[in-house]
Amino acid sequence: MSILPRWVIFTLDIGISVICFLIAYLIKAEFDYAVWNKVEIFNNTLILLGFNISLFTLFRVYAGIIRFTGLQDTFRIFFVVFFANAGYGVLDMFFRTWNNEPLIAPSILVINTLLSFVALSSYRVVIKYFFSFVTTINTTKKRVAIYGAGDVGISTKRALEHDMTANVQMVLFLEDDQRKVGKNLDGIKIFSSVQLEDLLTNHLIDELIIATKRLPSKRKNEIVDFCLDNKIEVFTVPPLKNWINGQLSTKQLQNVKIEDLLEREQIKIYNEILFKQLNNKTVLVTGAAGSIGSEIVRQLLQYKPKCIVLNDQAETPLHDLKLELEELSCKQYKLALGDVRNELFVEKIFQDYQPHFVYHAAAYKHVPMMEDSPLEAICTNVGGTKLLADLSIKYGVERFVMISTDKAVNPTNVMGASKRIAEMYVQSLYQNQELKFQNDLSIKRTKFITTRFGNVLGSNGSVIPRFKKQIEAGGPVTVTHPDITRYFMTIPEACQLVLEAGSMGNGGEIFVFDMGQPVKIADLARKMIKLSGLEPDEDIKIEYSGLRPGEKLYEELLNNAENTLQTYHEKILIAKTRTIEYASLSVQIDSLITPAQQQESVTSVVQAMKELVPEFISNNSEFEKLDTPKQAAVVNMK
Repeated sequence: MSILPRWVIFTLDIGISVICFLIAYLIKAEFDYAVWNKVEIFNNTLILLGFNISLFTLFRVYAGIIRFTGLQDTFRIFFVVFFANAGYGVLDMFFRTWNNEPLIAPSILVINTLLSFVALSSYRVVIKYFFSFVTTINTTKKRVAIYGAGDVGISTKRALEHDMTANVQMVLFLEDDQRKVGKNLDGIKIFSSVQLEDLLTNHLIDELIIATKRLPSKRKNEIVDFCLDNKIEVFTVPPLKNWINGQLSTKQLQNVKIEDLLEREQIKIYNEILFKQLNNKTVLVTGAAGSIGSEIVRQLLQYKPKCIVLNDQAETPLHDLKLELEELSCKQYKLALGDVRNELFVEKIFQDYQPHFVYHAAAYKHVPMMEDSPLEAICTNVGGTKLLADLSIKYGVERFVMISTDKAVNPTNVMGASKRIAEMYVQSLYQNQELKFQNDLSIKRTKFITTRFGNVLGSNGSVIPRFKKQIEAGGPVTVTHPDITRYFMTIPEACQLVLEAGSMGNGGEIFVFDMGQPVKIADLARKMIKLSGLEPDEDIKIEYSGLRPGEKLYEELLNNAENTLQTYHEKILIAKTRTIEYASLSVQIDSLITPAQQQESVTSVVQAMKELVPEFISNNSEFEKLDTPKQAAVVNMK
């Protein structure tokens, strides 16, 4: 059906307004048809036509596409009708003043206002639904259920109704609030969400739209699993702040993302102690352009530090972070583009800015890459950490918070071992500082704190973006091993816990985060394929490529020799680890860093790492030959 020409709509509007005016006269005369024979009706109709034509043209009432009529069109019609009749009323007042006779009875104008508004709005709605009926008469409509009968659910229903291309039929609402159950909302019945599975099956639902943010993650997973198993598409409604001009569009409805299902219950931390510690202080963040570092920067802003020094060697991501901060009208930051291994560069940062806090997120983290480049792992992960830690003591930093990884526990690869050595150095340096100045309370001590956690969702180079690209390309999706599992945490949650742990630490601790339940990567891949509306192993193949060099089947947060202590935060534990005497450890680490910097023998450097970290037993790596027979036996047992 083509769009009605504007002149047709204009003519209809004028014609309907004339008919309403005549009916208003008839109602005033108590349906005495003789009233239409009076000459004054003709004159008054011409006067009203003059007002209507002028205002209809001024407000462009005819310009809207009728099949997309919405609330704004209705308001425009009301204002035009009101001002037309109000203008006539003002003219009548002047006429009474000069002629002592009324042009028209005020009650006729009131009746005409109501009739015209209802008629002009109604015929548009009738045409709109007639168009919808005609265009979908021969198509099968998708049956839709909405989870959530609040404001968001109502907005979702109305957005679907206004979208002529949506081709859906609203069937039912689902609601947790039992006070709403059994009632009707815009003619659609509200059912209890407890019966969700039966209701979706019995009512042959094709699509479920989740229109509530109060749904617990566990329940959301159960619902999505049921829908995927029963070929029901699941969508979510974006946050209100993302709606276009405060209005929800059906184009904004999103398929459920795997990140939504892996999220745990949201943590909200606003620590008064953190505010006192960070407010009006200078903070150095290394690796500030990375996924973890940039989120730490975002969260630091709420504590209103005096200045955040953003250090990273990646030019473009650092520039992107700068643009983001400018959009937030943030001015309390300084850029420090450079390498944490460069001693002169790093010391210049400490000299110029005198940071009170250091959040050390800069590191090489990709396991296969570091297995190929052990010397770089040592130079950055160990050497960079040592340099920053030493300078933190020299320049009186209050707190040094190092971000480590679960791969540092019983490491099977160079990357994990390098992070474990960095952990050991930071702990040992703190203990040495305490022993050295234990009798001198005037010396300002630096509190060294380490945080250890697993994979974060959506981080640069993580498995989820990679799977998404493979699915979009038509597959196959490559998983290293059928049984490989990993812990996952969202970036905001991880960074919130980093800040919290950093504030509670007394120095020398390794804080371990509750990562929830590990996820089997193969199951993750299957669910992502299903969420894309495809079938695993039919539409998209899953292939197993074998474990990569240094890769584990299962990650650990504690090694066999470690226990934990509780803290006041249920998701943060303290790992009880062995501490090595500083003097000997410092010599051993220097003997690692120097040959790595000079690009000497890789084998001898990795051998030295294994001596320093006895639990470092290579897996699926060329460095397995360096393990003792006893160590190799341990791997085989696993």
